[in-house]
Amino acid sequence: MKKILQIIIIVFVCQASIAQDTFSIVALDPLTGEIGSAAASCVDGITDPDFIDFLTRIIPNRGGIMSQALICVPNPNLANAATQMEAGLSPLEIIDYLLANDVCSAGNFNPEERQYGIVDFDGQGGTRAAGFTGSLNQSYAEHRLGPSLTVKTYSIQGNILADVSVIDNMENNFNNTNGTLADKLMAALQGANFPGADSRCLSDGTSSKLAYLMVYRPDDDPADPYLRLSVPSQPAGVEPIDVLQSLYDNFLSLDENDLKEQIRIFPNPTTSVLTIRIDISEAFSGLTVTDIFGKMIIDKKHLANNGSRYDLDIRNLQSGIYFLKVKTFEGNKIFKFIKK
Repeated sequence: MKKILQIIIIVFVCQASIAQDTFSIVALDPLTGEIGSAAASCVDGITDPDFIDFLTRIIPNRGGIMSQALICVPNPNLANAATQMEAGLSPLEIIDYLLANDVCSAGNFNPEERQYGIVDFDGQGGTRAAGFTGSLNQSYAEHRLGPSLTVKTYSIQGNILADVSVIDNMENNFNNTNGTLADKLMAALQGANFPGADSRCLSDGTSSKLAYLMVYRPDDDPADPYLRLSVPSQPAGVEPIDVLQSLYDNFLSLDENDLKEQIRIFPNPTTSVLTIRIDISEAFSGLTVTDIFGKMIIDKKHLANNGSRYDLDIRNLQSGIYFLKVKTFEGNKIFKFIKK
């Protein structure tokens, strides 16, 4: 498989497919109720930090899903998995549903092209996990549930890996790291931080090209996780897990509310222009504006700026309440504003 982003436009269903060679972990913390996931992959050409949303879905206080290997963009199998989780199906039942109802045109709707990992809280004080690795995943490919046969709080999965050591190292680091769920997820990725962990990146001298880390607390809004860090595709020789570690270290150095304090909007209410000031070192990566019904009104990747000041023209918006999501590589924050 070539070390490029492989996109095929399927005209009759308007979907793109990505050969997503990935090592990942989705896990939960029974004590805190946190749910999170982390992954890295040797896929080139990804510049949007929201690539996370094609791979994982987390429902706060319920469970988390990883969908990888050959996927469609958008990822309808991932969306269906989330719908089934919200309907109350267990991880194993969700996987059974996905295998019987594959809706991704990539690979001719063949579930053997897919790889899944799913965890959840069972609603009775317990936790569950299930995984699936299709027979058409390229070697080395595996999913692993743990930490034991009777207690399952994580699913680790990967395909096109160097060998079994990638999964072994991720599992060992996760289980042997003390700290928060985020600490353990970051440590799991570091277990795969060696050249060729995703075998296609061996010639680059890195484990992968891109990486992310995301954690939800039980009361988080689905659109605003406690932690969301992403590293889009990096140049050859730049290790994305190291870049992600730096972002995570910076996140830990901030007080919980510092990120929001360092992203400010004004004036609010406003009539024509909403100014966004970002006083952090990491670059602004985009924004969205949605109305109170969740309909996206504005989606911008680039804005004219004056240093750390960005001006958003909202003259065409009708009067009312809107929600602004500001995206940076240190995380996302949501603000409510009023258009007069």
